[in-house]
Amino acid sequence: MKKLLILSFLLLLQWCFSQNLIHHTSNYFGPNANPVPEFTEATIPEFTQVSITGDYYFGYGDETISNLTKIEVPLIKERISVKVWKTLIEHYSVSDEILLRRRMSKNKGTATGDFYIQTRIKLLSEGKSKPAIILNATLKTASGSDYKNRRFFNTAGYYFDVEIGKSFTINNFFIDEMRLVSDLGFFSWDVQTPNKNVQDDTVMYGVKLILKHKNISWENTFSGYNGWIKRVEDYGDRPMIFASKLNFSTKNQTIWFLQFQHGIQYFPYDQLRIGVVFPLRKLTPKFF
Repeated sequence: MKKLLILSFLLLLQWCFSQNLIHHTSNYFGPNANPVPEFTEATIPEFTQVSITGDYYFGYGDETISNLTKIEVPLIKERISVKVWKTLIEHYSVSDEILLRRRMSKNKGTATGDFYIQTRIKLLSEGKSKPAIILNATLKTASGSDYKNRRFFNTAGYYFDVEIGKSFTINNFFIDEMRLVSDLGFFSWDVQTPNKNVQDDTVMYGVKLILKHKNISWENTFSGYNGWIKRVEDYGDRPMIFASKLNFSTKNQTIWFLQFQHGIQYFPYDQLRIGVVFPLRKLTPKFF
């Protein structure tokens, strides 16, 4: 009887402690905290590029308006580049249900996101019978704010992934080119546990189909990552998304785009994104 009481007490203590754990997943944080990593067309630009977007996340009790800014600098054009990005600011408003579920202190507020730093290296140039292959190495810093309201993690992370892309010419009135891209990698970040911090290790994946006609392209992306931690039934360590994006390029290689993204699983947000990518030729290094 005494052993049974001790065992029951330990189980109750463990259960109470687990209720106070912070779940470091996109299912318990804001949409910019640990999103499914984006990947490109498996290309590295010729010139420095700056991307500015406005995002609106809605549905599921969390409404977020944010800005994402990226800059990619080719150290060797079309071969090696460095990319940096950050959510400069977000404004959020959540329901009372979400506030209680995440144990937040307020329903509304503003926050700023993490810095991401990425090195990109072309391993193989695309040819008639071979695809382009690009290796990405990315560091996610613990620089975001408002952790207590579950907007950004207070832990760092990193990921390595490989993009593989191949284009096919199509003699069609509506489509000039079709490009297929796949992405596969390893994504990891620190997670709090009762006794110590551990790494949540995940496999990240994605496929992309791009249809091009003159200065217009339409890309559709399915991507996600699968982790190993399962604290509760809806812990959310396996987010999955689908995104559809329409791009319009101008004569000076500026690209305007509009995107809709749907969270299929464990990413409880839909997204509308509008943005622009413009080249900065004068700010492109000329090492070679």
